[in-house]
Amino acid sequence: MSFLNATNIYKSYDKITALREFSLAVEEGEIFALVGPDGAGKTTFIRILCHLIRTDRGEVTIAGYDIKKDFEKIKPLLGYMPQIFSLYPDLSVEENLKFYAGIYGFTGQAFERKRDYLYSFSNLGPFARRRAQALSGGMKQKLALSCALMHDPEFLILDEPTTGVDPLSRHQFWEILLQLKSEGVTVLVSTPYMDEVARADRAAFVLDGRKLSEGKPDELAARFRGRIYFLNEEPNPTLVENLNRIKGLKAQRFGAGMHLYLDENDDIARYAQALAQLNIAVDKLAPAAPGLEDRFIQLTETGS
Repeated sequence: MSFLNATNIYKSYDKITALREFSLAVEEGEIFALVGPDGAGKTTFIRILCHLIRTDRGEVTIAGYDIKKDFEKIKPLLGYMPQIFSLYPDLSVEENLKFYAGIYGFTGQAFERKRDYLYSFSNLGPFARRRAQALSGGMKQKLALSCALMHDPEFLILDEPTTGVDPLSRHQFWEILLQLKSEGVTVLVSTPYMDEVARADRAAFVLDGRKLSEGKPDELAARFRGRIYFLNEEPNPTLVENLNRIKGLKAQRFGAGMHLYLDENDDIARYAQALAQLNIAVDKLAPAAPGLEDRFIQLTETGS
């Protein structure tokens, strides 16, 4: 049995269905990423796992325990980090850690050992006396993670932990997650960043409360159907709109350039004249390998 099993989950808020027919299995000791736009249902699912809300229908087990019947047995296994920073801004880094340690019964030397361990990989030691409200975004997230880890949870649940954090801090945060994985911690993380999804063991694309696709990151990208060409031009709205008016071709902003999408049996040469009218030479287009973002866009637009 998988460490987490969620089967046929439904959850609605009044007339809005947040999750429908949602099933997911996470194996012990892996990092599993959930990716999808705002309103996809990721946070609803995470709150169900943390027993903050209940399902309308469906079953969830964690470590073999039923979340409805045995949550008191599940609770010590969980470490939860919500999307919004929720620690005490007027307390220092160490005071926040000490507060959470007290909740879990860590005092004296037991707290000091745990504190020193958390400082060792978070690099928060030099900021121990700084108030939480004065920390940078990246340090706030490391502090929140450290508090979630105070009781050595077996299952760490993170809701978009690096949103709005600078790239270096995001990289450091994920290095911490990989270290935790090496220590046997199971991690479920929602993220809007495809480069983070690529670092997970497995991932699921989520949209409108449904799971669209699931697998290893390279498997998900390989499911893209069609051809992709990279256009090294500034993706201004007018150019994107004009490209999308060409029947059979679709354009999407991709970094500082654009990706042009064709059916797998199509030929870019067929569009040479139409592209030339936009001052784009076909020989300037470079074939591109599909990535996670390409596959996710395809799924959201076609559903398959």
